Amino acid sequence: MNVHNLMEEVVDYRINKLYEQVKEIKASWLTCDCENCRLDAISYVLNRIQPKYVVSGRGALHAKEVMESSQVKADIDAIGIEGIRIVSTTKRPFHSSPRKECTVQKTDGAVFNFPTIQGTILDGSTFEPLIGATITLKCDKEEVQMSDITWPNPINTYNSTKGTYCFWPKAVSAAKENLSKKITFTLEITAPGYDDLTYSFDTTVTSEGMVRGELDTTISLKLMDLVMFKSDIKNTMDRIIIN
Repeated sequence: MNVHNLMEEVVDYRINKLYEQVKEIKASWLTCDCENCRLDAISYVLNRIQPKYVVSGRGALHAKEVMESSQVKADIDAIGIEGIRIVSTTKRPFHSSPRKECTVQKTDGAVFNFPTIQGTILDGSTFEPLIGATITLKCDKEEVQMSDITWPNPINTYNSTKGTYCFWPKAVSAAKENLSKKITFTLEITAPGYDDLTYSFDTTVTSEGMVRGELDTTISLKLMDLVMFKSDIKNTMDRIIIN
């Protein structure tokens, strides 16, 4: 069975049309309309609008009805303009890069594919998500390359992500398939006003015949929550222990 969300095509069409209309009136707030910015705007809308799932073939009969619905168009356009404005003011560093640079690069031969590495940074006083922390993933004291440029390393925590971080290390070559290897990674974490934190962990990977080019959220490594303490609080606690 092949299930598909019809709204993907509808939103794609409407967002691209909106971009052209906004460009035509020369809106001062539109700072970029590259492919990556358009895809960000499309994702913004798809995450906020009711999906319409169909089974390929039979469901295609409903596509024309959905495409021509005035209410659907109005809903998408309203959210779409909001999304385009937000994307224009908060562009990602790689927004103007060619799409081939924003996708996982395939290589020949066996490789070690890595899971995504996820975790959360907490404030040691409140145990609430810590905003403004910078996390760097390293291996053998070197920064780990990511699967593509859309995955930053180092990465920062923001209010919108509630103190979480996520890495997807780039696959590395292996001698042959079905080899197991233990890899030690290290997280180096800094935040203004907080003591630096270093955390190391191991993961075992098995070599495969090709690079995993698509993200699979079921293949992930969830780390324990890491707690950071403000520098003055730690110093106070140390003085209390010494006394």
